[in-house]
Amino acid sequence: MAHRWSSEERRAMSTIGFIGLGIMGSPMAVNLARAGHTVRGWNRSPGRAAALVAAGGQEAASIADAVRGADVVIIMVPASPQVEAVAYGPDGVLAHAAPGTLFIDHSSITPQTSADLAAAAADKGVRVLDAPVSGGEAGAVEGVLSIMVGGTAEDFEAARPLFDAVGTTVVHCGPHGAGQTVKAANQLIVAVNLQAVAEAVVFLEKSGVDLDAALEVLGGGLAGSTVLARKRANFRDRDFTPGFKLELHHKDMGIVTDAARAAGVPLPVGAVAAQLIASAVARGDGGLDHSGLLRGVELLSGR
Repeated sequence: MAHRWSSEERRAMSTIGFIGLGIMGSPMAVNLARAGHTVRGWNRSPGRAAALVAAGGQEAASIADAVRGADVVIIMVPASPQVEAVAYGPDGVLAHAAPGTLFIDHSSITPQTSADLAAAAADKGVRVLDAPVSGGEAGAVEGVLSIMVGGTAEDFEAARPLFDAVGTTVVHCGPHGAGQTVKAANQLIVAVNLQAVAEAVVFLEKSGVDLDAALEVLGGGLAGSTVLARKRANFRDRDFTPGFKLELHHKDMGIVTDAARAAGVPLPVGAVAAQLIASAVARGDGGLDHSGLLRGVELLSGR
């Protein structure tokens, strides 16, 4: 039976223009629609709105169409250049968003890009939150993403019902750009963890140990991690269907490397992980899931 929304619930519902219906954006938009919000989605390449429409959302014909009449605009695009292309210019979000609109950017970009966007939006009376996410495609589909948010506390509280529709760990990390800084740290940890698991998998297999048994016991001890739990089947089955592409993790490692240099922080292990990811992309593996780092370990191991 369909849920009957109370009058209080309906007042809390938002009209959302959602820009970017890719691997992560599409299931996030779907979960917002299922939560009762009015969602109009737009994607640069056509044919990505079917899941949103099936969930009760609508497909917009353009960015302007998605933004028109929306009290919230959400974007989920690959990198800083795409954020700037979507946000600025005569066809961009800021040209069409009404004063008072809440503009949430779930993309993973540089902290400076987020700070610049917030400043430009403030001139038009638009409120901005940088709110990058972690959890990959599975986390987006299940609505259990971790969301790290930068911006004012007031705007964070206003956006909380929207965040709760797509994530379970939602934390206000500080002013504009803080969410992106925390996301950069997240990507550093994930990269090193992925590489460590990939090396362990090849080591175990070449040693003749039953891989499933080994990963089960490792997952129950201190070596256990979300990476091991989420990516175990990818490593075991060599299934590198992208949940998060290596080329995007390559971009993120550039962000954390530059941000750490600016902060005067060396990243010796992170630098090695960044180079291994760069090597995978250079070999043509950029379109694979980031668990595809296993292929590089196999290459080094003569497999």
